[in-house]
Amino acid sequence: MYNVLISFGSAAAVFFALLYVVAMPWWISLLVALSVFAVVYVLIMRFVLKKLTAAMESAGKDLQAQRVEKAVRTLQDMLRYSPWQFSVAGQINSQIGMIYYLKRDFSNAFSYLEKSFAKNWIAMGMLAISYMKRNKKEKMRATFDKAVMWSSKESLLWNLYAYCLVESGSHEDARKVLERGLKKLPGDERIMQNLQALQDGKKMKMKSFGDMWLQFHLERQSVIMKQQAAAMGGISRRKIIRK
Repeated sequence: MYNVLISFGSAAAVFFALLYVVAMPWWISLLVALSVFAVVYVLIMRFVLKKLTAAMESAGKDLQAQRVEKAVRTLQDMLRYSPWQFSVAGQINSQIGMIYYLKRDFSNAFSYLEKSFAKNWIAMGMLAISYMKRNKKEKMRATFDKAVMWSSKESLLWNLYAYCLVESGSHEDARKVLERGLKKLPGDERIMQNLQALQDGKKMKMKSFGDMWLQFHLERQSVIMKQQAAAMGGISRRKIIRK
């Protein structure tokens, strides 16, 4: 990464200058050099993160205005900063992959999600589902395991992992995953309810997660349409009552 190389080069130059030109003791030269490394590293990191944040905000506005391709181009342009700072490429690829996945453009989404940032659990969940749909169950498991390692406090993630295992025919493993989830989130009602459902031989219930669940596109379109119609009906009834 350029950030590390530039910081190291700056620190090395200061170290040797102080040691051989100014004739300072080696330990003082080293302390000053380490300080220079830290300062240069932080300054470059802040510059790159500022650019990344601005690009994310711009892409967000484009998405709200339904300018999806423009949003993607904005994010793709930021990939030029990936050699400068760790995790930049992973974060950008995660965002682009999620955009395509939400559009149901799963083919384009997959190539970006494969390069996702491990700490972005939503993108990792989408990647795991993509592996499941490609019948790559071991990769699905490995992806979910990496996701829960970094985001162990996300209830939906544990439930999503178990749900996909059930869909893959691994009911016993799904129960074990929910038990692992309860160790990380003691008393989590939705994990406990779905664990009980599996123990009783019933289906898992994911509707309580709302739109966060629906974004993974695991519900059939007919089910989503019924839910939306029911929601609209509820709104209409509330309006009538107010009148």
